[in-house]
Amino acid sequence: MANSASGMAVHDDCKLKFMELKTKRTHRFIVFKIEEKQKQVLVEKLGEPVQTYEDFTANLPADECRYAVYDFDFVTDENVPKSRIFFIAWSPDTAKVRSKMIYASSKDRFKRELDGIQIELQATDPTEMGLDVFKSRAN
Repeated sequence: MANSASGMAVHDDCKLKFMELKTKRTHRFIVFKIEEKQKQVLVEKLGEPVQTYEDFTANLPADECRYAVYDFDFVTDENVPKSRIFFIAWSPDTAKVRSKMIYASSKDRFKRELDGIQIELQATDPTEMGLDVFKSRAN
């Protein structure tokens, strides 16, 4: 069972959509889901560039694990607009133990497929990935 999780394939669409977010900024966020039967990570939801942080968090299920990437725009203390790409490992306490184990054991391999992630967050409840957390980690 321990090895089954590390055998998760990453669908090409995951890398393609991530590159679009990173280079063309065509997405604000991407939510990824592990499809256990197919043994691969798939794109579940794409956020439009105009969508907000609230739209992003609304797309994370309250009781299921997900991976997500969020393109966070902010302004530095020197008034310079910047952007950071966050990788979020969403693993709520209410998720099934098996799901948490599969997401945890597949995370590093999946993250390596997405070249350009700048900051990683682990979150088990929404407060661990609030806007204040993003702001403090982005600088």
